[in-house]
Amino acid sequence: MKCQNCPKLATLQITEIHAENNIEEYHLCDECAQKYLYETSPKKKKADPRDLAGNSDKQCDQCGTKFVDFRNSGRLGCPHDYQAFQAELLPLLESIHSSTRHAGKTPRRPSQKVRTQELNRLRKDLQKAVTAEAYEEAARLRDRIKQLEEG
Repeated sequence: MKCQNCPKLATLQITEIHAENNIEEYHLCDECAQKYLYETSPKKKKADPRDLAGNSDKQCDQCGTKFVDFRNSGRLGCPHDYQAFQAELLPLLESIHSSTRHAGKTPRRPSQKVRTQELNRLRKDLQKAVTAEAYEEAARLRDRIKQLEEG
């Protein structure tokens, strides 16, 4: 695909979402993307709600990083920046991750250790069910053990 501004090959796609039904897509080469992203136009300033007034002066007392530096680089200077820029970072994190609290990830498939622990527990339960002559429960446990061993 060609760049929208010049005849070079487009290497970046930029999507701006202004409202639910107002989406703009740009296909740009590296040079045109740099110009687009770093140009300061009144239209862009108006459309970007994350660029809050007064944030350019705000800075961390510990490392001296300014909020505008974070906005340009995407990197904070020290752990204290999270407190210094908390009011600006929380809405940003919420818009990116849909939350301000890290919940972590869980594996899609259980690990071998978890599977072994569950098999051991099921075998013990099976033995108890057989001893108690609860044959329907024992059959259900046997089927579950077989399912875990095969998969």
